Amino acid sequence: MTTLLRTDRLSKTFDGKEAVKDISMTIRQGEIYGFLGPNGAGKTTVMKMITGLVRPSAGEIEFLGNPVRAGQSLELLKRMGCIIEYPVFYDRLSGRENLELHGEYMGYYNPEAVDNALSAVGLDLRDSRPVKQYSLGMKQRLGIARAMMTRPELLILDEPINGLDPVGIREMRELFRRLSRDYGMTLLISSHILGEIEQIADTIGVIRSGRLVREVAMEEVRGRDTDYIELVTPDTSRALAVLERKLGLGSYKLAGERIIRIYDSAVSLQSINRALVEADVPLDSFSRKSQSLEDYFMELIGGGDVA
Repeated sequence: MTTLLRTDRLSKTFDGKEAVKDISMTIRQGEIYGFLGPNGAGKTTVMKMITGLVRPSAGEIEFLGNPVRAGQSLELLKRMGCIIEYPVFYDRLSGRENLELHGEYMGYYNPEAVDNALSAVGLDLRDSRPVKQYSLGMKQRLGIARAMMTRPELLILDEPINGLDPVGIREMRELFRRLSRDYGMTLLISSHILGEIEQIADTIGVIRSGRLVREVAMEEVRGRDTDYIELVTPDTSRALAVLERKLGLGSYKLAGERIIRIYDSAVSLQSINRALVEADVPLDSFSRKSQSLEDYFMELIGGGDVA
């Protein structure tokens, strides 16, 4: 698959403090790239540098094989669409009027494109209300419509499903898949809803404290041997002693004060349960589970809030 966008050791310092450092990402043409990280990890700063809104302190950005430089790459940047942070509109104009105005200053005046974009995000083509009367979810939909209406090669969306209800989230999920599958559009999406990214992403990049800690294909994440046995007990010390001494297990980890996860695929639920019962170890719950993207993400960042 052809590389569409590449960053090499991208860094940004604000007032002497490093916000992001040495970010090297590779985004391939036609894929959906999920960008994940805790609150304040640097996701939005990276997106702003890619779109020319913030000048990097160091490093390089390459888009469509050409370097992207703030103030010098207008034609390249026209081939990107984006929502960074909260979408801003002319509040006294309708949604349609906002999109028409956007098309004019982008040099892309196409009434059919406006209709298609509004329809794609589920907004009423006949709605003439000013945007100031829109709900948060409607404004988010309009922002996505504006970002995609010029058919950009790269669509950059910072928390695009904020403010949407479950039905709206499902509709956006299908829209993102369709843009990638049917239009060959490449999407870079940040989100704190890991379950949604898990369903649509081809690749994920995980950023923590301004550094990219992992870039991996979702196929590889799904293909990992992630089944495990989880037991919850108020006495993890005694439980671990039984696992190690009586069953000879070493592939396990503590996932909390009361939770033990066992990754040894050769051991059965029955044998573990029998050994713990015989040793009179109290159990609150005991089950076999599969690791989700959220589990994998939390392993990479070492806990903390997601944003």
